[in-house]
Amino acid sequence: MLKRIRKHITARTSALALVAVLGAGGVAVPFIKGDVSISTPAHAENLSQSQPMTQAPFSFADVVERVAPAVVSVIVKAETEQTSMTLPDFGDLPEDHPFRRFFKEFGDRFGNGNEGNQQRPHKFATAQGSGFFISNDGYLVTNNHVVAKAAEVSVRMDDGTELQAKIIGTDPKTDLALLKVEGRDKFPFVKFATHDVRVGDWVIAVGNPFGLGGSVTAGIVSARGRDIGAGPYDDFLQIDAPVNRGNSGGPAFNLYGEVVGVNTAIFAPGGGGNVGIAFAIPAATTQDIIKDLQSNGAVARGWLGVQIQAVTDEIGESIGLKDGKGAIIASILDNGPAADSELRVGDIITKVDGKTVEDSRDLVRQIGGLDPNHKTELTIWRDGKEQTISIKLGKQPGDETIASVQTPEGKPAVAELEESLGIAVEPAEGGKGVAVMKVNPDADAAEKGVSEGDVILQINGKDVSSPSDLSEAVAAAKKDGRKAVLALVQSAQGQRFIPLGIGG
Repeated sequence: MLKRIRKHITARTSALALVAVLGAGGVAVPFIKGDVSISTPAHAENLSQSQPMTQAPFSFADVVERVAPAVVSVIVKAETEQTSMTLPDFGDLPEDHPFRRFFKEFGDRFGNGNEGNQQRPHKFATAQGSGFFISNDGYLVTNNHVVAKAAEVSVRMDDGTELQAKIIGTDPKTDLALLKVEGRDKFPFVKFATHDVRVGDWVIAVGNPFGLGGSVTAGIVSARGRDIGAGPYDDFLQIDAPVNRGNSGGPAFNLYGEVVGVNTAIFAPGGGGNVGIAFAIPAATTQDIIKDLQSNGAVARGWLGVQIQAVTDEIGESIGLKDGKGAIIASILDNGPAADSELRVGDIITKVDGKTVEDSRDLVRQIGGLDPNHKTELTIWRDGKEQTISIKLGKQPGDETIASVQTPEGKPAVAELEESLGIAVEPAEGGKGVAVMKVNPDADAAEKGVSEGDVILQINGKDVSSPSDLSEAVAAAKKDGRKAVLALVQSAQGQRFIPLGIGG
């Protein structure tokens, strides 16, 4: 039998391997690999290991037993909107008519929208989420959306005890909230992880799905840095541990019982339940926000006062920037810090205090992570070379974002090919820029969203005010071997940069 097995393994076709993997409890777990080609190119690097680098736990019970007391159910009592009932128009009905008396009595009993002096009882609805203690004196983390409309907040402990909670501060932009609970000398708490998780790491989600309380699920980190369109600071961990409604605000733990993320959202097509994709706010982000909430009750963010957009490969090529990193300034707000600085429209911000800016959203996060009044050094790309500009940040006003990330939008107009760009232009009103009169629907300009009525203000950083200015700029780009020019376009949606392919 052993000889037959050896002969089978050495066969050229394929191999069937039976590997024993030891769990944390010392139990052998069979793992079967089926039909795997054994041929490997000589030049290829073998990324597989002969032995697993880490061992999967046989049970999560020890970790859960340690951390579960620090996880609570957050119970929110919120006032619901009241609808008033308007009495019908009785017209010429006599005062003593039975219908008039009936509706008058009905309105008095249940609340009549026509009589403003009546006080109707407030109605409340109850919702539930999750949260976890981060200190022994009762500070508690949850999601902002869990407590956003709360009239009262309480928490239910692991042992069933229910205690009142006070909202210390909230940050809607990252969907985090800090609560404070009184009623005990010491509370069980958990710590945040001090190192970043990696894709493939185990995570354990503990929370209150569907109001059930004390539920535990496990999975792995599926991805990092996810942007789900929730806000300008999106930087979520994606996990496949089953997370459902009510898990919001609960922690995701690593195998050491450290919090690596705050469960916030799920991907649920059609409004359904868990499909194996959930999103958590990373521990590092949570710690920074909570620190501000604990100190000030709100988050003060740095503000640059510009509108930006991502630098695509085409934009980079059109201005001689080899890599497609950074964020290009599409417009400068009149009342922002950038208005009084040396920054100009068309500058590409490539670094903040020496740290590389990957894209427009990365710039938003980096600037937002700095304190207002911080004097920062911005590395920019202008006129084919790097420059450094110092600027003192301001405080982000209200709910405005640091920068509005823009994408080209628009509808192609009637076709007519003119010039190399596939557009027909004439001087714009006021003499600033050239107005687009027609767009060839087959041209690159149409694909990029240039529309009839848009105004081209600049080409490759130079102002244009006539069709000849535009033609000269395109000719100069062709002479330099460029495949595209970078146009600053004003549309109904605002200013944005568009790399336009040069034809002809």
